[in-house]
Amino acid sequence: MEKDTSAGSGAIRIGQAGEFDYSGSQAIKAIKDEGIKTILVNPNIATIQTSEYLADKVYFLPVTAAFVEKVIIKERPEGILLGFGGQTALNVGLTLAQTGVLKKYNVKVLGTPILAIQNTEDREQFVKKIKEINLKVPISRAVNTVDDAIHVAEEIGYPVMCRIAYALGGLGSGMAVNKKELVDLVKKAFSYTHQILIEEYLGGWKELEYEVVRDRYDNCIVVCSMENVDPMGIHTGESIVTAPVQTLTASENFMLRSLAIKVIRHLGIVGECNIQFALDPQSEDYRIIEVNARLSRSSALASKATGYPLALIAAKLSLGYGLPQIKNMITEKPQRVLSLHLIMWL
Repeated sequence: MEKDTSAGSGAIRIGQAGEFDYSGSQAIKAIKDEGIKTILVNPNIATIQTSEYLADKVYFLPVTAAFVEKVIIKERPEGILLGFGGQTALNVGLTLAQTGVLKKYNVKVLGTPILAIQNTEDREQFVKKIKEINLKVPISRAVNTVDDAIHVAEEIGYPVMCRIAYALGGLGSGMAVNKKELVDLVKKAFSYTHQILIEEYLGGWKELEYEVVRDRYDNCIVVCSMENVDPMGIHTGESIVTAPVQTLTASENFMLRSLAIKVIRHLGIVGECNIQFALDPQSEDYRIIEVNARLSRSSALASKATGYPLALIAAKLSLGYGLPQIKNMITEKPQRVLSLHLIMWL
């Protein structure tokens, strides 16, 4: 068996908790099936993925670019997966790519390419990509200063939504009904990030999510639909979610599923992702809110609701499988598709 390295989700806090232990554990199992050793970096001892029977080696270290670079230098992995450890792992992976660490040590990004991740995380780039295929996003503009935020808000009209890039669980985002609230919100947001998006507020619209899986051959399926009981305006982390959707008509559901596949194919996601929509309850008007190019809290829910092991399948796809090649894990053994040193974000 060849050697490999992997990095975990980190301590117990938003963006790093149980839902990512679930995805990480499944991913380790999928990779071990291929005869690849895994070395896990995760300071959280209260996880399944740090159990001795899963990863071949565990580093109880913070999941930061500095510490992970040291692990890369020591272990010299050949590949890295960025989608299994939540927003923290994704951000660290982007930092390692942007600072040249991955290139310096010849570490290949497996699964969703760096450019596709950047296009989903950078709010301005995301809007551009969606408009390339003539689909609808909230009226919005990316800003980098408080003055620009005020100017854009006045153009759009209050209330407005402030949404930040590279965020953990919506950290720093919120709604403002006047200039004073906006200034307070924007100042807070800029303490977390360099870029925020000021966009039209869609309070009262239905909030819906679809879990989508795509392979490198452009096969793409929607695994699960989900609907928030509360409308737009209530954070998803504070809302009850149902799977599958409950109040959509057949035509509404088919429309959103079709749009989800179109978007994910255009972005070039490889593996699993989550796309969020807002839908006008009085019509079939919609807005595409965001795409998470990684496993998320919703992915863990969708896996349990459907019985479809999203994290395991995503790991297989990242290793080079096509969807038609993945066999039923209960009835047949999966075939080995490649052998390499691997560093994973779990």
